[in-house]
Amino acid sequence: MKLNEKPFYLSEKDIEWVKETLASMSVEEKIGQLFCLTDMITDEEQLKEMIRKYKPGGFMYRSGNALEIQNAQRVMQETSRIPLLLSCNLESGGNGVADSGTFFGRQLQVAATDEKEQAKRLGMICGREGGATGCNWAFAPIVDIDFNWRNPITNVRTYGSDPERVLTMADAYIDGIREADPGMAACIKHFPGDGVDERDQHLLPTVNSLSVEKWESTYGRVYGKLIEKGVKTVMVGHILQPEMTRKMCQGIKDEEILPASVNRYLMTDLLRGQLGFEGLITTDATPMVGFTGMMSRKEALAKALMGGADVLLFCKNIDEDYAGIREYLEKGRITMERIDEAVMRQLALKASLKLHEKQKNNTLVPEKEALLVIGCKEHADWAKECADKAITLVKDNQKLLPISPARTKRIRLTVLGEEKSGAFGDGGTVGELLKNALSKAGFTVSMYDYATMERGEIFTAGIEEMKEKFDLSIVAANIATGSNHTTRRVEWIDLMAANEPWYTKEIPTMFISFCNPYHMIDVPFISTFINCYSSSSYCVDAVVEKIIGKSSFNGKSPVDPWCQEVWGARFM
Repeated sequence: MKLNEKPFYLSEKDIEWVKETLASMSVEEKIGQLFCLTDMITDEEQLKEMIRKYKPGGFMYRSGNALEIQNAQRVMQETSRIPLLLSCNLESGGNGVADSGTFFGRQLQVAATDEKEQAKRLGMICGREGGATGCNWAFAPIVDIDFNWRNPITNVRTYGSDPERVLTMADAYIDGIREADPGMAACIKHFPGDGVDERDQHLLPTVNSLSVEKWESTYGRVYGKLIEKGVKTVMVGHILQPEMTRKMCQGIKDEEILPASVNRYLMTDLLRGQLGFEGLITTDATPMVGFTGMMSRKEALAKALMGGADVLLFCKNIDEDYAGIREYLEKGRITMERIDEAVMRQLALKASLKLHEKQKNNTLVPEKEALLVIGCKEHADWAKECADKAITLVKDNQKLLPISPARTKRIRLTVLGEEKSGAFGDGGTVGELLKNALSKAGFTVSMYDYATMERGEIFTAGIEEMKEKFDLSIVAANIATGSNHTTRRVEWIDLMAANEPWYTKEIPTMFISFCNPYHMIDVPFISTFINCYSSSSYCVDAVVEKIIGKSSFNGKSPVDPWCQEVWGARFM
């Protein structure tokens, strides 16, 4: 390792700290450094005990109370002999670490603006608001490419299906986070690339099935360019890439091909060798079944480490995982040389972020006043602008827009998906927000009554009766994608799809999607279709302004909303 070169660029003094710290560590401390743990505990004594006992290299919080998380991260940093990497999923704004954080927009929403400045602003918000709580490691940007519209994980978390747009937006995000907080590292994910398979690596190992040539011109190009620019960390997914593995190991048998997170041909030979990455490699979350679906957990941890991973993300049973590393070290299945290399890279990352200097100055976690930036007016204004530029009118074949109370005063609003949440921290209800915004604009809005299913309407009502009730139907889908949801399609009430708009050719109907750009597959017959990409209040306000004609639609779809030309969607 040339620590004075890309991506760490350490000074001689920094390198001396890295080497002296490594030399001073016991075997137990080195094993602890391999792990980034996670929990939502904020009790000071529990945190102190955890740090003293396990001596982890890092820790990750999900979104919570900003002050509680800041206090907890201060306690951990003050307790740890070696400064900690404190990570969070800063994918769509400060809401990735704080409940009160700015929900700027999902990556697909940002891409729909077709302005890299919006991606840079996303990075700046993440850097500012994440840094205010004490975080120094952003598990973002996502550089997966949404080639498969059925994929349940990528979807709105990506910058779309065009590799060049993905590269442009990810590059701008990294610029933004660096400008906002030089003490925070970005982490591009999920190598070797999600978005080809239609399954979920939380549930099983998935497959990137592209040919060598196709992979190198798409995912390989994105990773290569960002590595060339100096990104410091990469997250490796539980994703197989058979053709690239065969290229790195000619003659390998199919049954020997493994997910990237436990595959040295992909981590060491491809990522480090062919692509020249010298930064820190972390696995994706090891509790996922994709990590252990092909071998025992102990074997998977060993293969991940020996394959080139420097950080093992999360534990199942922490004592068992630590013991497994010790056992395999004693048996020679894991070498001390590889552990030292992994720990050195982690220390080098910490030194490049000046964590060792901040530790001396007691500035690893900022003071309480720093939290004032979270959800601030400037960030809210940026989020409003992004929503305005992103929302996309996919079709309006019935020439319905703009709507007005003079023509369609009485609106039936049917909201789908509010009873289920996604799993990436960006959820929220849109129904009441949408109703209030439409009411403010002069409409009379009646929410579909799920409790009574409109008193048997599906069985008895005729079209004239329906016209007596309302002039316009709006179906709003808030069906968030998330881990452990194999599919997130439009679902109607089980009993005869009672809430489905069966009257679309007689009562004007529009469909507004807030969380998934691919709902056209299930509602091609609805003639007006809008994609918002995010379920933020900013998107709700912006879409209402657009449908009533106060502002224009500016978004450019970063993916194929026609779901590979589902029959009738373009002309119905």
